[in-house]
Amino acid sequence: MSDAAMPPRDDIRHDWTVEEIRAIHDGPLMDLVFRAATIHRRYNDPADIQRASLLSIKTGGCPEDCGYCSQSAHHKETGLARQRLMPVETVLNEAAAAKAAGATRFCMGAAWRQPKDGPEFDAVLSMVRGVRSLGMEACVTLGMLTDSQAGRLAEAGLTAYNHNLDTGPGYYDKVVSTRTYEDRLATLDRVRAAGIGVCCGGIIGLGEEIHDRAAMLHVLANHAPHPESVPINALAPVAGTPLGDAAAPVDPFEMVRMCATARIVMPRSRVRLSAGRRALSREAQTLCFLAGANSIFYGDRLLTTANPAEDADVALLAELGVPVAEPVLAAAE
Repeated sequence: MSDAAMPPRDDIRHDWTVEEIRAIHDGPLMDLVFRAATIHRRYNDPADIQRASLLSIKTGGCPEDCGYCSQSAHHKETGLARQRLMPVETVLNEAAAAKAAGATRFCMGAAWRQPKDGPEFDAVLSMVRGVRSLGMEACVTLGMLTDSQAGRLAEAGLTAYNHNLDTGPGYYDKVVSTRTYEDRLATLDRVRAAGIGVCCGGIIGLGEEIHDRAAMLHVLANHAPHPESVPINALAPVAGTPLGDAAAPVDPFEMVRMCATARIVMPRSRVRLSAGRRALSREAQTLCFLAGANSIFYGDRLLTTANPAEDADVALLAELGVPVAEPVLAAAE
């Protein structure tokens, strides 16, 4: 697409159709990457690739039955040891170490269906305040929220709340049966109403069709404003889960297509190249960055699954000429 055919810089759409998104996704790969890279450079600094760190602050025992997740209490064959909520001081020490290693965003995940008000939720609020006092963005994923809980997280200074849709609405019940798509959307509405940034994306490789991937992006791209960040994950199969014997790994070009399509339909969102990155070569990751991905999760683990080593990420970003950015708070459109 020529520059003359590109939309104006302030023309952010919220009226995409699934058919339009599918046509973008399925186009010739080189054209798709070029279009995404052009849009990316219009709305973002291509040298700004944020490093975010992710810590499991409460592990295992989750009552949800997500087919991909090792932390579900339904999947006892994973052998994952349950761990209670970590002490606030321990979490803040981890955050300080992540900052020292170059991360500007610290994400905390607790394996709950929904947090209960009381000492543990109060501890999470203290973690949020502590991370923000370090000058970092703070993100949490705790499951579903009430209006009151969203408001308290906002008061504590939470930058963003992660609550992924996983897949399109038509395939969702093939992956999770203990909650509905509408449950997910309701929590996103509460987060947005509280003034917290939204971090919401999905996973490819769950057995879904391309249409389901387009349908998920359709839901996200038609939110106004768009999510401030959109994680794109590839299934990392975990033995003992229903999806632990996935037939084939996700092809790297499928990740490139998803990153590029997300960038085109959500030009200002931070597209986060997330789980499954360990299976991508340096060249595949670079192509994702060219196509508009502008964040990675940094550190040896993503909750309970392996992630590329920090030194490998440092080397790759250095070779690409990407500097370590100062913290920049996510902002709504």
